[in-house]
Amino acid sequence: MRILHGADFHLDSPFRGLPPEKAKERRRESRDLLDRLAACANERQVDAVVLAGDLFDGEQVYRETLETLARTLGQIRCPVLISPGNHDPYHSRSPYRQVDWPGNVHVFSSASISRVELERGVIYGAAFTAAEQGESLLAGFTAPPADKPQVMCLHADLRPGPYNPIAREEIAASGLDYLALGHIHQRRTFREGGTFCAYPGCPEGRGFDELGEKGVLLADVEPGAVQTEFIPLCRRRYSIVEADVTGRDPRERMEAVAELFPAGDILRVLFTGESDAAGVDLDGLQTAFGPRFYHLELQDHTRPGEDLWSRAGEDSLRGLFLRDLREQYEAAEDEEERQRIARAARLGLAALDGRDI
Repeated sequence: MRILHGADFHLDSPFRGLPPEKAKERRRESRDLLDRLAACANERQVDAVVLAGDLFDGEQVYRETLETLARTLGQIRCPVLISPGNHDPYHSRSPYRQVDWPGNVHVFSSASISRVELERGVIYGAAFTAAEQGESLLAGFTAPPADKPQVMCLHADLRPGPYNPIAREEIAASGLDYLALGHIHQRRTFREGGTFCAYPGCPEGRGFDELGEKGVLLADVEPGAVQTEFIPLCRRRYSIVEADVTGRDPRERMEAVAELFPAGDILRVLFTGESDAAGVDLDGLQTAFGPRFYHLELQDHTRPGEDLWSRAGEDSLRGLFLRDLREQYEAAEDEEERQRIARAARLGLAALDGRDI
């Protein structure tokens, strides 16, 4: 049985890290992600699509999103099975109750595991029915012997906590061939006993804690054997890169970084190393390079070179100011405090020299 395994779409996420107009645009782009999912399922001729929870980011869902989702899933030429998670639990006010699903879509609606028989395999599943599920939904489950693949779709955590904490021993005893999981936004595969387990990760990053290529997993499942392939689906990638400017012009360093990433990406650049007394001109670099990316964030993490304190020996207000801050800098307990003191020194020197702060 060939399945397409996705999870954690978080449709209608607020995208709080972006300006309002771009956040709105990203929500629209997240709906477009569904078209790529449907096209992939049909092109790869899968037997089933399994979506392991958190399809929605919360209970408040735009009507346009619901209608787009139902219409697009209906275009998939195979069954689609959904196991609601902690962000989109199945209950009386659930988004899953607010739309007429096409005939090929099955939403698991109970915290008890149920079974869906397909031509080439069996798919089990269960649902969060509240935002927290403190007991394992997999506890005590063992699939009866079968001569075709047995798969379960489940939103779950491997750690103790309120999000369906399943134990490795329960997985090993489940008798499943493939456990299609959701909840963890980083791609991960592992095996417990005879069961192959997978988190596909989220299909589209929503912040700088969800970096790199994102997508879904294609799995060919046989009794006792599984092969998977990662399929990228995301339109934009979040990336964080450090740029050491020691002995280099920050603009040249930024140019070198910019050449490494597509224009549609969302990029955060951390300038490190030693810089001069003025620090890195973030505003100037933002003006020059910001238009080259969908969204660009720049941060100055440089430490001051020796020239920042070079006038500390002067018998002047400037020298007194620098000597006091240099003592604080040398006594600082961590790098964050040193950065704060160095910035204060740079701003103070700019003010004393009559430069634009």
